[in-house]
Amino acid sequence: MEKKRSTSPKKDLWVHPAFVVLFCVAILTLLGLSILFSATAHSGSDPYFFIKRQVVWVGIALLAGLTVSLVPLEKSRPLAWVILGILLVGLILVLIPGIGIWVNGSRRWLPLGPMRLQVSEFAKLGLVFAMAVYLGANQRHIATFWRGFIVPSLIVGLITGLVILQPDYGMASLCAVVGFGMMFLAGTRLVFLIPTVTTLGSLFGLALYLSPVRWRRVMAFLDVEGNQLDSSYQLWQAMLAFGAGGIQGSGLGNGRQQMAFLPEAHTDFIFAVIGEELGLIFTGAVLALFLVIFLVGVLHLKRAPNLFQYLLIAGMLMLVTFQALINMAVVTGCIPTQGMSLPFISYGGSNLVVVFIIVGLIVNTAFSWSKSPLQGKKRSMREIAA
Repeated sequence: MEKKRSTSPKKDLWVHPAFVVLFCVAILTLLGLSILFSATAHSGSDPYFFIKRQVVWVGIALLAGLTVSLVPLEKSRPLAWVILGILLVGLILVLIPGIGIWVNGSRRWLPLGPMRLQVSEFAKLGLVFAMAVYLGANQRHIATFWRGFIVPSLIVGLITGLVILQPDYGMASLCAVVGFGMMFLAGTRLVFLIPTVTTLGSLFGLALYLSPVRWRRVMAFLDVEGNQLDSSYQLWQAMLAFGAGGIQGSGLGNGRQQMAFLPEAHTDFIFAVIGEELGLIFTGAVLALFLVIFLVGVLHLKRAPNLFQYLLIAGMLMLVTFQALINMAVVTGCIPTQGMSLPFISYGGSNLVVVFIIVGLIVNTAFSWSKSPLQGKKRSMREIAA
């Protein structure tokens, strides 16, 4: 006699992508607060100055992320061009002397009471939002020259050009890579993309060559030890920090770099502080957490209901993971030095709010695309674009 087949649904062995992402983000944020306090405890008369401000920004970022997680994405499409217009105005205001704040050779910030707002951080969000809306609305014309290539290229070029004028070559390159990456995912023809990317890459290299400060960074990168007291001092100290930390690290609060040996240790080079105080195990864990966020996000994209939402989340994933990758590559001496903060960990409110907005969007879609991780049909990119 045959055994009666069970009609009960299969047990769900998958963990909801929203919970995985939130877990990774929580670990990174807590680690960031801990290492920030350690890196800035001896930086002034008030050892709690930076940590108090960062905690305030974490609260603001959580509120922003929660708000975005509740917004219906399809109804938000008309806002894309309004948001992009406001951000373009902000990028222009930053360039005006007396309005934009000049720090370390760049004009990137607008005053916001006792704090500062880095407009380019929000501009990259506006870029991804506008590109997703445009490409999603014109998906039947993606293969054409004007509507599938020229118009989206102008959107990318407008944002990137204004960011370069600040100047912020790192952020500009990130915007360009993400923008053209979204065009590739949408189906823009490679016969248009490859020559354009090659030409822009050559022009970017020429711009670096014509900028004495940035070209000196490139040359210093090629001979770090020979320039350890000059152009590559910060990178050299970061490499010493990783070497001193070893596998297990010197212990939280026991690092040498927090004693002002490493300039701006709490911002762009905070990854080196993690390496010195917590060692290879924790630096590898940070890399693994970003990798998990990326892989979970990529698997999550298979459930996208349309091209707009697919590109929106794909672009946001690229913003977070590429920025993290660039920061870690800079701090470990793999690429020339450029100002790029480490998401969730580096000190700074603008980037923290932006990455929490991105997390909010991922959580939003994780719950709206399907009721549970196993419900709904997984579809390929070709089916989504059809």
